[in-house]
Amino acid sequence: MEEKKDDRSFMLKLATFIVDKRNGVFLAFIGMLVFCLFAQGWVAVCDDITQYLPGDSETRQGLTLMEDEVTTYATARVMVSNISRERASEIAAGLESIEGISAAAFLDEDSDVPLTAEDIGEHYRLASALFDVTFEGEEGDEICESAMAELKQRLAGYDLYISSPVGSSEADLLDAEMNIVMLVAVVIIVSVLLFTSKTYMEIPVLLMTFGSAAMINKGTNFLMGEISYITDSVAVVLQLALAIDYAIILCHRYTEEREHLDAHDAVSVALSKAIPEISASSLTTISGMVAMMFMQFGIGRDMGVVLVKAILCSLLSVFTLMPGLLMLFSKQIDRTHHRSFVPKIDKWGKIVLKTRFVLPLLFLFALGGGFYFSNRCPYVYGESTLSTAKQNEVQIAEKKVDSTFGQTNIMALMVPAGDYEKEGRLLRELETWEEFSLVQGLANTEAKDGYMVTDKLSPRQFAELADVDIEAARLLYTAYAVDQEEYGRIVGSLDSYDVPLIDIFLFLYNMKEDGYVDLDEDAESEINDLYEQLSDGKKQLQGENYTRILLKLNLPEESPETFAFLKEIHQAAEKYYDHCYLVGDSTSDYDLATSFSRDNIVISVLSALFVIIVLLFTFQSAGLPVLLIAVIQSSVWINFSFPYLTGTNLFFLSYLIVSSIQMGANIDYAIVISNRYMELKKEMPIKEAIVETLNQSFPTIVTSGTILTAAGLLIGQLSSNPAISSIGVCLGRGTIISMLLVMSVLPQILLLGDTIIERTAFTLKKPDIVQTGTGALRVNGHVRGYVQGVVNAEIHGSIQGRISAVVDVGAMEPETEYDLLPGPSGSAPANGKEDGQL
Repeated sequence: MEEKKDDRSFMLKLATFIVDKRNGVFLAFIGMLVFCLFAQGWVAVCDDITQYLPGDSETRQGLTLMEDEVTTYATARVMVSNISRERASEIAAGLESIEGISAAAFLDEDSDVPLTAEDIGEHYRLASALFDVTFEGEEGDEICESAMAELKQRLAGYDLYISSPVGSSEADLLDAEMNIVMLVAVVIIVSVLLFTSKTYMEIPVLLMTFGSAAMINKGTNFLMGEISYITDSVAVVLQLALAIDYAIILCHRYTEEREHLDAHDAVSVALSKAIPEISASSLTTISGMVAMMFMQFGIGRDMGVVLVKAILCSLLSVFTLMPGLLMLFSKQIDRTHHRSFVPKIDKWGKIVLKTRFVLPLLFLFALGGGFYFSNRCPYVYGESTLSTAKQNEVQIAEKKVDSTFGQTNIMALMVPAGDYEKEGRLLRELETWEEFSLVQGLANTEAKDGYMVTDKLSPRQFAELADVDIEAARLLYTAYAVDQEEYGRIVGSLDSYDVPLIDIFLFLYNMKEDGYVDLDEDAESEINDLYEQLSDGKKQLQGENYTRILLKLNLPEESPETFAFLKEIHQAAEKYYDHCYLVGDSTSDYDLATSFSRDNIVISVLSALFVIIVLLFTFQSAGLPVLLIAVIQSSVWINFSFPYLTGTNLFFLSYLIVSSIQMGANIDYAIVISNRYMELKKEMPIKEAIVETLNQSFPTIVTSGTILTAAGLLIGQLSSNPAISSIGVCLGRGTIISMLLVMSVLPQILLLGDTIIERTAFTLKKPDIVQTGTGALRVNGHVRGYVQGVVNAEIHGSIQGRISAVVDVGAMEPETEYDLLPGPSGSAPANGKEDGQL
């Protein structure tokens, strides 16, 4: 018996295989979900945005150097309001007694030097006291966390405000906020789906599909080793907004096929049709995310990889898990059909037609204005000038402290170590600059009696300072010279041997610890105290190869004046050293501003280029992709005109991320409109095709657009992090603008540019050949011409009579066998061709 040939398409075979193996798919997903439930706890989240600066940037190199060379103790600005100076002094003494706190700087009421109004204003004003607390460990150390907890407990009864990274995790705060965002987003999404769905039961299927994709993406983030707190906080919400329409497409395909097929075949056919459609749609979104990966600033690569993985996980869930869920709940889906709540928008389509010569002109003005204003957008590169709709406790406290005592702008200058005299000259020069309120290094740190810790002392000077016998001092200097292998000093005049105070003192302490020096109880106590101060200072200010100079600027963290002043600091340091590194929030902002100039161009060009390539293959036309890109790019420019027009600062990262997402994701709306129009204009006049296109596209666009808009605005309103809030606001606003342009201006551009689209199509049109014939003719193709009258139609069959027409597709040839039909006058037409066939 001959085996029957399977003439199904590859896509249908693949879809049928997936549906038939649904139980195996269920088991595989259960295994992956259980694994990812545990694996998401392995994901390391980085709170420090400077970790993603380019490796060759000054800030990144300087921070790495600081981490290797010196110790940076954690600090806190602690403000207690509604308190007297006397009580504040008592509190300061109490704070220093807490284990883990090395200092709580306040007014020195016991100082021999009278306090000036300026001195008092630095720590006490408006009945508020400010304590500069220094911990005994670095940020994140357990001793700092426990000390902060003890501090809060002791001051619980006061009006307390604390500005410090100790005891507060940015990642934890964001995680809690994003959980709220996700909860509200799910409620909004369910509401939108109820409005746009065709059956109630498809909503749980959609949520299970997306939930699985989100869990798998989150669980597999551990493969990256570490991700930024920005990526970790927004990835799930953005995945939901960007990819849920893939599941909606498959669901709608299934309900269409279910009308005339059983559940199994309906799912198989729907999946076979949805895979190419969804894959093509996802390519534009993926291309936008890939463009982000080319940023110098590492956040782009970090977020780009996670979001591309999120889209791939969503595709995996839609193509493999969802078909099985549709089969599993097919009966419930059939029983829960409801009428469509999405209204017809014929009236809107007619308005679009009537205004097709007006709106495009206004659009051109908006495009030009958007380009002009967006290029003047007030970008900022730090978070100090940004505000959010919601503020957490840490932000409220920081704002209160800053408003009372002013903001602090601390920087560190790293210079080569080993030359105290050179360092001292640099410090003395910087101390004369009015832009600094503090210049602190080893060379200007007082040890005792007016001596700086790096001053060179002779044996006699050291004996007087340390209150020891001169002979003992000479013996100490002799031992030091031997240790340093400077034997000439022993033979020569030892009394002229000058040694930096810090070096000779630390040598003395080590000799005492080794048992070579015996001191009385008072001297030993004094040396121990001085050693503790010197060793702590050296840990913070001097490393093996580099010395750190602390600078407190009287300039804002971010301004043109500040950025220009950074160059002056470099010029001053480079008079004494071949190279140096300046580190701080201001230099970080400057480095980000420098990389933004390059990243802005790269993102704009690559995202547009990638999308154009996808559109070229999708529409096989050179003109149509340009029209679509023009609409979406204009929506990007208009979106980022708002900060300039409203005088609101915009975080630079918001532009880079949102412009990529807007170009990659919102272009899908334009593709939906264009696809529908290109199909419908073959069946009806182009004006009617435009109206029907808007009708058919509205449910898809309003569903996807509303979800993305809601996700963005929720992030903007419910996140206290300025960077993330700014991303959310821009994303929500940009999606609204894209939807409006796609539903109004784009159809008009397609209508007016129809000739351009046709003329720039890649398919080569054959020259029109007029074919003539008389009698019974077999016609198979699109006919334009006369068939006993004018005909312009798809004809598949026989015609009797005279034909003189253009057959665009197919052919015309004599019919050899036919039933004779009466002609117009009752006579039969002649058989065969007349005048030949062309």
